[in-house]
Amino acid sequence: MINIGCHLSASKGFKAMAQSCLAIGANTFQFFTRNPRGGSVKKIDRDDIEAFLRISKENNFAKIVAHAPYTMNLCSARESTIGFSKRMMSDDLERMEYIPGNLYNFHPGSHVGQGTDAGIEKIADALNEILRPDMNTTVLLETMSGKGSEIGGNFEEIACIIDKVKLQDKVGVCLDSCHVSDAGYDITGDLDGVVKQFDSAIGLDKLKAIHLNDSKNPVGSRKDRHEKIGEGFLGADTVKKIVNRSEFQGLPFILETPQENLEGYKNEIKLVKSLVK
Repeated sequence: MINIGCHLSASKGFKAMAQSCLAIGANTFQFFTRNPRGGSVKKIDRDDIEAFLRISKENNFAKIVAHAPYTMNLCSARESTIGFSKRMMSDDLERMEYIPGNLYNFHPGSHVGQGTDAGIEKIADALNEILRPDMNTTVLLETMSGKGSEIGGNFEEIACIIDKVKLQDKVGVCLDSCHVSDAGYDITGDLDGVVKQFDSAIGLDKLKAIHLNDSKNPVGSRKDRHEKIGEGFLGADTVKKIVNRSEFQGLPFILETPQENLEGYKNEIKLVKSLVK
């Protein structure tokens, strides 16, 4: 059995997301913790959360993935942006305690001319300030495509951040199939080699989730443009290899493909399930 879902709108609450999840044949999902382009956030609805927890338990949901807003940048050149980002993450992680044991994913950020080493230091410093020993959420650094001054475009940069984090058990990695291909990792021609590189640099024990996306661009393009499964440069054969990797079993696979509605995701989830041996 594969743990698979897609990105859902959190506007109507957790119960509605859980119901949508079941309606499209999924057993996990991803959601934005707040407006992806800003800082607005919904008030906690305890009844809604209790309903979600009940549905997820009754239907054996896998871990779900919260996604931080795109405006978060823990390694900005502006201290005001870093301060804003740290406050958002701290608040998000406090709210995540209402749904304990799940995952919180964020883009490492862009160093905007300061240099990769400086950016890595700032991200690690922020995490060391924010993470708490008593928290029940695992914070995930997402692998990036390497466009512009993004940090996380190679496994070594992710590893350097993790190595500097004091609470090692509170951090992990979300591998995005589109991003790593766009960053130059040939998962189509040499998935075995890429998995070995990841294990050598970071460690497969740190891999906690996968963003399952095809790519509109060829390997090494550094573009970060997702495509529907089987319609991009990765293709269905590569996706089949990914979902059947023994090292990836049990992880939540999250689709972030360009669908117009939930029916599109329902069909895509059915397609991915058909690829599982």
